[in-house]
Amino acid sequence: MSNPLQDPAFFQNPYPAFDALRSVSPVQEVPSGGGRSSYLVTGYAEAREAFADLRLSKDTARFFAGKDTGRNLHPAVSQSMLATDPPQHTRLRSLVTKAFTPGAVARLRPYIASVTDELLNEWVPGEQTDVIESFAVPLPVTVICQLLGVPDADRAAVRAWSNELFAAGRPERIDSASHAVAGYMADLIAFKRRAPDDSLLNDLIRARDGEDRLSEDELVSLAVLLLVAGHETTTNLIGNGLLALLQTPGSLHRLRDEPDLVDAAVDELLRLDSPVSLATFRFTTEAISLGGTEIPAGSPVLIAPGAANRDPARFWEPDRLDLNRATKGHLAFGHGIHRCLGAPLARAEAEIAFRRIVARFPRLRLAVPNAELRRRPTRLVRGLESLPVLP
Repeated sequence: MSNPLQDPAFFQNPYPAFDALRSVSPVQEVPSGGGRSSYLVTGYAEAREAFADLRLSKDTARFFAGKDTGRNLHPAVSQSMLATDPPQHTRLRSLVTKAFTPGAVARLRPYIASVTDELLNEWVPGEQTDVIESFAVPLPVTVICQLLGVPDADRAAVRAWSNELFAAGRPERIDSASHAVAGYMADLIAFKRRAPDDSLLNDLIRARDGEDRLSEDELVSLAVLLLVAGHETTTNLIGNGLLALLQTPGSLHRLRDEPDLVDAAVDELLRLDSPVSLATFRFTTEAISLGGTEIPAGSPVLIAPGAANRDPARFWEPDRLDLNRATKGHLAFGHGIHRCLGAPLARAEAEIAFRRIVARFPRLRLAVPNAELRRRPTRLVRGLESLPVLP
């Protein structure tokens, strides 16, 4: 049994593989290396059901207990909030939810807009620039680092470690990056204890030291998760979304003429080319039936939002960008108790970014042929290595 997820072509364009798998069954067993297998969910209805099914555990420590994985991931990464179930997950999530409510994000919008304008001021009309390097990375990195109180001088290292954490097929690089970023956050926490400020990180330190609602390991892990997850999705959303608009100039021109459409456009761009191709690891705590497939207890399950969002049973002509599409219910941010905590922030950053870009650069176009664009070599997230444009 071959695994299409291991094909190098999957990184460039996973959708033909997803379509082929879904046409056979919306849930099926695929090889995952080392003689092991996983169950891959590519159908929309089945993915939504799986996201909400508490019999699918995210407690990776429980799954791998006593097993030699040959890995050396730092516990701050391998046992983050993403890898927990209730009640632990509920407790950890409650400590950071208030920072990402619509109201909290609304208060951040002026800062997001000012960072956006500063970055776009560096774009010179007619002079080639890389959207990823000059904008899609620094915007969300700057915002999440500002929230956490990460010094300006350290932000390039933060991005480099984050990039390494998604290096498919290079476990040694992933493991090394996990220790680097965890060590950095432990040092930053120690510094913040000596010199407290009004950052979200200090709020978490107070929950640890004052209210005793966090262990020290949980504090470091939560800080690492916020740092990495706080920008990865948005970077890919901006890059993927802007590319989709550039490839369909009619939609780009329409957004310029009708800026009030931008909010809805963000959802359609999320659906069309989801920043997350495969959601993080889950496993069955008991035998379940999903999409007509029987999955034994103890089986790894991979849910593919990128595939679900292009399921023709849910979205008509799913491979086409349609700014009039009713996209309510797309799964780009997941679903259920593990739905992306930072979704309101990611949406706000993307919405402000697209509004400013289409308004300020009416002649924006790709600087290279589509065939020269390369995707990051990772199965979990879907993003561009670079996006050269002429403003």
